[in-house]
Amino acid sequence: MLTSKQKSFLRSEAHHIDPIFQVGKGGVSGTMLRQIEEALEKRELIKISILQNNEDDKNEVAKALAEGTYAELVQLIGHTVILYKPSVKNKRIELPRKG
Repeated sequence: MLTSKQKSFLRSEAHHIDPIFQVGKGGVSGTMLRQIEEALEKRELIKISILQNNEDDKNEVAKALAEGTYAELVQLIGHTVILYKPSVKNKRIELPRKG
């Protein structure tokens, strides 16, 4: 579980990142979740766009993405989801200490 200080840090880190995945009309699929997990392993922090043609609630989509990839939901702002998952092999992001 991330602290508010850590989430704030990750939000600032994600500010300049472009979304690399889009959730469209088909919603969240198993294939998409596997691809997102691979991207999280390489990058640790990613943005995902929820397209206008997606009929699901954006909060539910964000929750499904986070739970499906075992990642932390850093933020849902507008139709953009920011996910964080520490990498096993490619550790790049050093989070502020808890407390």
